[in-house]
Amino acid sequence: MTRVLWIFPALLSPLAAAENPRLEYALGVHARFHGNADEATRRFESARLADPLSQPLMKIGAERLLEKGDRSGAIRLYRELAAARSGDLGVQLSYADFIIGLDRDDSLARKLAVETLEAALAQHPGHPEIIRRLVSIHVSRGEKPRAGELLESLPADDPECALLYASVFNTLHEKDDADARTAVNRRLSQALQSHPESAALARAASDHFRNTGRVEQSIDVLKQHTQAAPWSLDLRVRLGILQFSAKHDGEGEATLKEVLVIDPRRALAHQSLAKFYRQHDRADVAVFHARELLKIRGGSPSEFIKLADETMSAGDPREARLLLEKAVFDQPENSELAMKLAIATHRDPETRVRASRLFREAESITPDGKITDPVFLTESAAALIESGQSKAAEERLRAAIRAYPADAKKETATALRRLAALWKDENRNADAARALLQRADALDPR
Repeated sequence: MTRVLWIFPALLSPLAAAENPRLEYALGVHARFHGNADEATRRFESARLADPLSQPLMKIGAERLLEKGDRSGAIRLYRELAAARSGDLGVQLSYADFIIGLDRDDSLARKLAVETLEAALAQHPGHPEIIRRLVSIHVSRGEKPRAGELLESLPADDPECALLYASVFNTLHEKDDADARTAVNRRLSQALQSHPESAALARAASDHFRNTGRVEQSIDVLKQHTQAAPWSLDLRVRLGILQFSAKHDGEGEATLKEVLVIDPRRALAHQSLAKFYRQHDRADVAVFHARELLKIRGGSPSEFIKLADETMSAGDPREARLLLEKAVFDQPENSELAMKLAIATHRDPETRVRASRLFREAESITPDGKITDPVFLTESAAALIESGQSKAAEERLRAAIRAYPADAKKETATALRRLAALWKDENRNADAARALLQRADALDPR
């Protein structure tokens, strides 16, 4: 233990630190953390001098000089490191970016950047990152021919180079330039032949063809890609959507269904199929996909309620309940969702016995505890009758009958018949029960 205590102070001695750039850097971070800026600066500079080929340490020194207004000093540090590490492309690109970043309108800075990048290009012919920077500089100087020459020097079958070519080439020519469009087509096609599995390339090529009015070619690109990379589900979904837009409905439907077999939680596939089925009057299947979409990404209370109503109208209270359970879990204080969940739970034979508690919970979070929704009142009355609470059920049925609008004749008649049946079962209000039935038959003849 004594030896350890003696060794640690020795490591912190100025001589040991000066010989160890990592230790100097660590001490600089420690000083900066504790607010000692002067000590931190001294330590960082000592670390840089001990390791002059370190790019991170050089950047710290350059930033310090820029803060002091010494721009030439900062450039000198970058230049010296670039000269010392002339074979390191990352250092050369960093030097060029730094110079241009100081002042894009400075002709001397641009000249230095171009010289640095041209030298790097000589060592790395056709490198896209070098050419991208050089093209940007030449375009800013109005030297489009030189920019075009550089683009043409990009390797034809490399995906990254093809993407760069397509993105920049269009900026050098007019939108309706047929020759330019042909050149981009050729580059993208060449790269796709060599790398059909590249998702970025396939998407860019597909977008290019779609934006230039060639949807069929856009579709073919994605077909080729998804055959080479069947795991590319995002682009398989995009293929299905494009097939719909091109009126290849059967193919689009099949493509999106295949995606959902692989990944049932692919939201965009559900959304596209729901829209497609609604447009073709297939409400039952559309509701299924719309329901799955809400389960995956959520939605507003009104979206959940509307879809739950559609699902129950289609005779599937169980699915409506499952949908609403997620909605209530996410938004437990929303009384409208709680009311709708209680209704769906009561209508689902699997969970009917649990509905009474949900009706009470919905009432407890409703403002003032007053519910005027006639459907909720009618369903809760049925639950109360099942639990033997006939008086409370009668109150709700009366309230429901008053709450139904004039055009809800069938629903009003159902509530009237339930109230009449309640009185008949309890052998009371016989005349009133007959009157209710007559009124119900007038509204909804059987």
